[in-house]
Amino acid sequence: MDSMAPFSDPVLSKQSAEAVIHLAKQYIQLTGRKPVFMEVCGSHTMALAKTGVKTRLKDYVRLIAGPGCPVCVTDQKTIDSMISLSKESGRILCTFGDMMRVPGSKHSLLEAKTEGKDIRVVYSPLDSLQIAEENPDKEVIFLGIGFETTIPLLAAAIQEAELRGLTNFSVWMTTKLVEPVLRALLEAGEIHLDGFLLPGHVSVVLGKESYSFLAEEYRMPGVISGFEPVQLLSSIYKLLQLCLENKSEIINDYPYVVSESGNASAKSLMSKYLQPANEVWRGIGAIPKSGLVLKENYQTFDAKNKFKIHVDPPRKTKCRCGEVIRGLAVPEECILFNKACTPANPIGPCMVSSEGTCAAHYHYMREE
Repeated sequence: MDSMAPFSDPVLSKQSAEAVIHLAKQYIQLTGRKPVFMEVCGSHTMALAKTGVKTRLKDYVRLIAGPGCPVCVTDQKTIDSMISLSKESGRILCTFGDMMRVPGSKHSLLEAKTEGKDIRVVYSPLDSLQIAEENPDKEVIFLGIGFETTIPLLAAAIQEAELRGLTNFSVWMTTKLVEPVLRALLEAGEIHLDGFLLPGHVSVVLGKESYSFLAEEYRMPGVISGFEPVQLLSSIYKLLQLCLENKSEIINDYPYVVSESGNASAKSLMSKYLQPANEVWRGIGAIPKSGLVLKENYQTFDAKNKFKIHVDPPRKTKCRCGEVIRGLAVPEECILFNKACTPANPIGPCMVSSEGTCAAHYHYMREE
């Protein structure tokens, strides 16, 4: 039997949804409005849409997507730089599949590949090392986007490249950290939130205690959740309980994989090779110390240091992905959604990514 089967059981899911609605009605009666929760993680956004949880709860709980999709928060200038990086001969770019179709100002990586540039999709940064070994006369560059879930893999790839003595491998670091962006969202005060549905994958690395600042400094409750319907509904139920009891606490509702203090080995690997740096987020702008870059001792693996790239300011479009990832707009409010912007012809990254809010709405919540 699938060990995850109970968490997607339809009868249990229905009962869990009814329990959430019962509690949400109490909240609405008490406050005169629906509770508002942000799912930080892009995988949660997709799971809530795909499983029908978001649609089932729409009249009782407002669930809004946050900036937790790594592709969606990669700013356009970075994508333009990555494409420009591919133009020189003697270079092999390696990336995850989601990045291939994200539009830059003029082209995507996929279009650059069809023009003959050597751009390869890999499943892990470590796959790039073998490509580097097989092509000693070429520079192999991994496009390193991602949150704390992926960053340890980037550090591991650098460690392995160091062990193997590779001099033709580097990483274009464009990483993002969860805590700084949550602080930025709360301090901007653009949206009213009653709580966070906290990411399961990232929390495996960070641990529950990393979110204590939400409760202690912002009086904001949060629940770490899994990805199956019953898990999601359980976490939303617990958020409602906290709100009704006026408690600002962090609950770990994914204890099978998330510990109190996180993954010590992953954290150690990150701290050995990387240090905090300012990072630019699409639709948000620069957030101090919201990313990680290579420490000075490891600059030989830093593609930004190795290859000087200059690109013009990005072309402006009517795409509202920046507002979508800040919870200020839903995809249907974008004039391009399901018209000029579709999965077959994406204008913005939220329509491209497998964790993107626009893609989730297009595939699972769109009304014909």
